[in-house]
Amino acid sequence: MKEICNPDVPNLRFPEFTEEWETKKLGEVATNVMYGMNAAATNYDGENQYIRITDIDEQTRLFCPNPLSSPDGELDNKYLLHKGDILFARTGASVGKSYLYNDKDGKIYFAGFLIRLNVRDEDPYFIFSQTLTEKYQRWVLTMSMRSGQPGINAEEYKLLPIVIPSIQEQEKISSFLLLIDERIQTQNKII
Repeated sequence: MKEICNPDVPNLRFPEFTEEWETKKLGEVATNVMYGMNAAATNYDGENQYIRITDIDEQTRLFCPNPLSSPDGELDNKYLLHKGDILFARTGASVGKSYLYNDKDGKIYFAGFLIRLNVRDEDPYFIFSQTLTEKYQRWVLTMSMRSGQPGINAEEYKLLPIVIPSIQEQEKISSFLLLIDERIQTQNKII
């Protein structure tokens, strides 16, 4: 990695990449924006999992249900998570909390206090990783405090500014960050 002194690019970069990063709004790179299903949680049925705000770990942003539950009532596949889906908490003390769907998590439906956006043409992990920054936390604080109850709606999430390098650079950065995340998780299990 080499250090950069240009304010339009990150401070550290892989040496093979030199193009400037573009700033876009999340709504320009995400589709299928929608609110989750309005269903109560019930005992886990052995197949259909239900993710609520409280099932997203505060530190790791992984799906950590306790207890594992299923949505109550008739299931609609439009609420089923797919590769590239990022969930955002839209209200309350956890507004801004995010989760990137992982196929390893299985068949998951998402609850009503979550908003889903799907990232297809960019690297989903790269986009998701921008929700783990101080810059994102400041944006959430600013956006969510304009009324009495903290909240950010789907249209507001679509305005989230994100930075976009080439897809090749996104993928290289994502691979690097995923490797670091895996090592941290391994160390946490040891501790």
